[in-house]
Amino acid sequence: MSGFRREASDILDELDALRSADAPTHGGRVLSYVYDSGLSALDELAAEAARRVQPVNGLDPTTFVSVAAMERSVVGFACRVLGGGAGDGGGSADVVVGSVTSGGTESCLLAVKSARDAWRTARLGSPRVPRLVAPVTVHAAFHKAAHYFGLELDLVPVDPATGTLAPAAIEERLGDDVALVVLSAPSYPFATLDPVADVAAITAERGIALHVDACIGGFALAFWPEPLPAWDLSVPGVTSLSADLHKYGYAPKGASVLLTRGRDRQRHQYFATTGWPGYPVVNPTMTGSKPAGPLAAAWAIIEALGEPGFTELTAQAARATAALRATIDEIEGLRVVGSATGPLLAVATDEEVPEGSRVDPHHWADAARSAGWQLQLQPGLAQSDGTRLPHTTHLTVTPVTERVLPELAAALVVAADEVRGIPQIDGGAALAGLVEALPGFGSEGGPSGLDALAGADGGLDSDTAAAILGAAGLLGGEGALPDRLAPVLALVEALPGPLTERLLVELLARVVEPPAVG
Repeated sequence: MSGFRREASDILDELDALRSADAPTHGGRVLSYVYDSGLSALDELAAEAARRVQPVNGLDPTTFVSVAAMERSVVGFACRVLGGGAGDGGGSADVVVGSVTSGGTESCLLAVKSARDAWRTARLGSPRVPRLVAPVTVHAAFHKAAHYFGLELDLVPVDPATGTLAPAAIEERLGDDVALVVLSAPSYPFATLDPVADVAAITAERGIALHVDACIGGFALAFWPEPLPAWDLSVPGVTSLSADLHKYGYAPKGASVLLTRGRDRQRHQYFATTGWPGYPVVNPTMTGSKPAGPLAAAWAIIEALGEPGFTELTAQAARATAALRATIDEIEGLRVVGSATGPLLAVATDEEVPEGSRVDPHHWADAARSAGWQLQLQPGLAQSDGTRLPHTTHLTVTPVTERVLPELAAALVVAADEVRGIPQIDGGAALAGLVEALPGFGSEGGPSGLDALAGADGGLDSDTAAAILGAAGLLGGEGALPDRLAPVLALVEALPGPLTERLLVELLARVVEPPAVG
């Protein structure tokens, strides 16, 4: 090949142009999805480490032995700071071992697979469907895991005002068909630290596995400057723990770690086969061939920072979180949900003030967005006991947030002033407005209009789903959402869950669909 079809500089210029439409990944203006250490030298080190292993295939650490060496080191660090000890001693039943995965979802999937397979092994011939018991605030990755691996997901309601979970509420759900209990440290929606030690005492007595999902906050809580209730693998009865290196480990996507107590339990995570005429396949994770770049980047960051560096970065995030909480506490009409733990906050309307003084968190987030700050809107949710969790706005705080605190705090106050007294969008009215834009929706002789839309489910065909999205103003661009997201979230809350999920599938699928030719 004599040369590229296009000049490399032109290709990179086009990439820069495409990236210009993205939310900024550095600088502290996006308070979700990105985890900015504020150290450009650390980013450069991670990028160079990833580049140096770019051709390496992580599929086979016996061929690419650097992969095994880096993974041993990363897992060892995770064991030390997440309560697993040195990770290299003790009997097979007690030693903590682990794997580096492609992200939190894969770590959670593997934890569930291991628990399911261990449960099946202990109950040979049982026709029962295993259950996964967790608070309703557990990450959606466990919904996916239950769906993929054939478990019944049994969600336990939490306190609507605080997001806290009562250990007794878990205990009353337990039985011989429970393969796994999952708790969060902390939960993503409300930043609640679930009662790990109390629940672990209950599950251990019954011989039930307990996984702690610390994907978002694990590598922050490990260095948190204030005392915390016991939550990690130092707690007897915790059988596995997940924590993401690409969050508060500051590595590029995607890198996470799954730690498991006991070699035999962890071996259920693996897949192996010699039942084909090719090379023997042994996979510790869901993937076969995989890049070594994220692992190398995570390894380099750990080597560069060490525990003192993580301690300092976490202290910065902790100070910023405390300052933001103090700011929000002073904003009339808003409240922080519960006793947020770690570098996360969930903000809801303060229902104790007069209506005219209340601030809707979704209007507030939209106003902040118009000023250049991106917060994350979260819908309310009806629980199985009839209570309802409030709709909130989520903030993920990182070390770099401390540098922009004066500007951010001022923007949050101004945003609240702009929308104070504006009521939450009526989901029913939003739904009716959507129906008006779909005058022909519904079949002849059957329900039409609002009744047809409310009765629709995941069985919609793609064209009908696209028509609904178009009527809602959510289709037709190149992936960008509307400037105001509060109306979108109002629809999410008003529509039946299966219909909302089907529409969101269509939205994401259409965003990446190539344009029609001809």
